[in-house]
Amino acid sequence: MLDVTQAPATLPEESETLSENVFRRIQAAIVKGDIAPGSKISEPELARTYGISRGPLREAIHRLEGQRLLVRVPHVGARVVSLSHAELIELYEIRESLEGMACRLAAERMSVAEIDELRRVLDTHERDAAFQAGLGYYQQEGDYDFHYRIIQGSGNQTLVKMLCGELYQLVRMYRIQFSATPNRPHQAFAEHHRILDAIAERDGELAELLMRRHIGASKRNIARHYQGADNNSPRGES
Repeated sequence: MLDVTQAPATLPEESETLSENVFRRIQAAIVKGDIAPGSKISEPELARTYGISRGPLREAIHRLEGQRLLVRVPHVGARVVSLSHAELIELYEIRESLEGMACRLAAERMSVAEIDELRRVLDTHERDAAFQAGLGYYQQEGDYDFHYRIIQGSGNQTLVKMLCGELYQLVRMYRIQFSATPNRPHQAFAEHHRILDAIAERDGELAELLMRRHIGASKRNIARHYQGADNNSPRGES
């Protein structure tokens, strides 16, 4: 049984290679916004920052390109991805459709034990200090991520590969970036509970509808952010 009373350790395992370690560190820096969207990637600077030779670093950069966190610009080099408004809306349209499907399948296929674990994940989210202060939503990844657990619970490996693999960190990057609209964290938490209740009741149709509405609300928050960008409007949660 997963212990979700605390966040997972961030220390690298002993068996972790230099390339794997620097990959994880740069990935976290990009996803959390410590390396800003659109920033040019300087291999010499990163090599000095992380104390690593160019070979393992280039391997890590190649993997980050595969996750769509870095893009290669002709005659410029690698930059941190910075999606346009239209591209970001398209990403959320994909989420709305595919995560809705995953939620319906999860309602049909998740075991009682898996549903109980999912409820414990939400209990952990509720105890998060930033969430209680209304400053944002709990943003841990993997098994501590409500959306990730539902996708895994769908039992559809193609969905898992797409949403928990190819697109996962890119989506997390924007979920974190749009994480602090007033009132939205608590609204999102309530929506998560309603989704979980539908899954527990094995109502796949309702679970899918609620997930689509949940992600649709996030998409609308993003649209409002872009519409009010010139006025420094607050940003929404996903």
